[in-house]
Amino acid sequence: MTRMIRLSVAAAALSCTIATPVFAQEVSVSADELAAMRAQLAAMNARIDQLESELEAAKQVNETQSTMIAAAAESSANAKVASEAAPVGELAKSDGWSFKPRGRLQYDAGFVVAPDSTGREDGFGNDVRRARLGASGDLPGGFGYKFEVDFANSDVAVTDAIISYGTGDVEVSIGQFNNFQSLEELTSSLHTSFIERAAFTDAFGFVRRVGIGVEYAPGDVLLQAGVFSDNMDDLPNDSWSADGRVVYMPKIGNTQLHLGASAHYRELEEGGTVRYRQRPLVAFTSERFINTDTFEASSETSYGLEGAMVSGPFHAAAEGYWRKVATPVVPADPTFFGGYVEIGYFLTQGDTRGYKGGTFDRTKPENPVGEGGLGSLQINARYDRLDLTDAGIVGGSQDGYYLSLVWKPTDYVMLLANYGKLDYSNAFYPTDSGDRSYSVDVIGLRGQVDF
Repeated sequence: MTRMIRLSVAAAALSCTIATPVFAQEVSVSADELAAMRAQLAAMNARIDQLESELEAAKQVNETQSTMIAAAAESSANAKVASEAAPVGELAKSDGWSFKPRGRLQYDAGFVVAPDSTGREDGFGNDVRRARLGASGDLPGGFGYKFEVDFANSDVAVTDAIISYGTGDVEVSIGQFNNFQSLEELTSSLHTSFIERAAFTDAFGFVRRVGIGVEYAPGDVLLQAGVFSDNMDDLPNDSWSADGRVVYMPKIGNTQLHLGASAHYRELEEGGTVRYRQRPLVAFTSERFINTDTFEASSETSYGLEGAMVSGPFHAAAEGYWRKVATPVVPADPTFFGGYVEIGYFLTQGDTRGYKGGTFDRTKPENPVGEGGLGSLQINARYDRLDLTDAGIVGGSQDGYYLSLVWKPTDYVMLLANYGKLDYSNAFYPTDSGDRSYSVDVIGLRGQVDF
């Protein structure tokens, strides 16, 4: 209490004690009464001091509690921001470290129906197409990492093994990864619209290779270039390659456009050989009805063009890829071709095909199962061409006509049904009458889960 309040209280107390009616003529106060009043005032001052101390202590406790509540609220908000910033399942620390486990399981089954007189194995087949485990994340200083191993069919093979560094619009990667060729090849197998990629990507030996790559992505433009040796399973050898790709990917309104081109050169080691061949759509058959067989080659020079668009539930994509092979086997160097055209449409409202950074990306159902919805349902059609005959090399040609139905009940689960009719000319295996032009029918089913 202030001094003024104390004096007021004392005065009030004193007036109550010694005051007399206004009509009183004399006031007589004894020494004992004055001593009693002084004692009473002293007691009142002591009580006031005690109340002031208790009030100050209560104020300090209240301030401490307010500070603790504010700190807790701030901590909760920071935790929420950190949680929203990190992908689901990723462990992140404020000092730049993060760790995200990753994996996928794809199981395929179906039927291949070929002319009986070719003598080729057909009928039912099934396969664990991919069974991968790995991890990816960030390191302090702008570095990152990714490592994956595939255990499909009891074979252990390293797929990606990458250390990267990013600053601004530039990222440098060292290790084993996909070199920069083809929209179809660079799109993850988790996000393709058919059970397998276009025929030319496998026929021309698109595999991950050990090397160094640089990516520059200022806005709607993506530039990629790298120098590579070979897949680590095939090392050591003296082969090397250089690859470059450019993509223009503007978004106009709700429409995502993609235009790209790539160039590639691969020098084979002395005495090197090549062979180009391809299965009929699915990987659970070992039969290849189109096959150049093995021949000597010194280098490969390739060019690719790619285009795509995503607009609401509709998407379209097309690619062409040419490979010229320097070989002493024939007088002129042969050039082989592969390419495809596809369209797709979502039957479920609000769904669209994902796209990110120059490739197709994850489709996320607008109304997933478990949240009262059906998930996403997509139909696709594709024409796929592969021609392995030129300049005296007769590997045959394959024209594929494909339909697929893709159901994604949730972001990380997919079921796919695929039908393909493949027409062959100059097929590697003749019928008993010597005919090398015939058709093969294929049905493929896939169950997929990833994290």
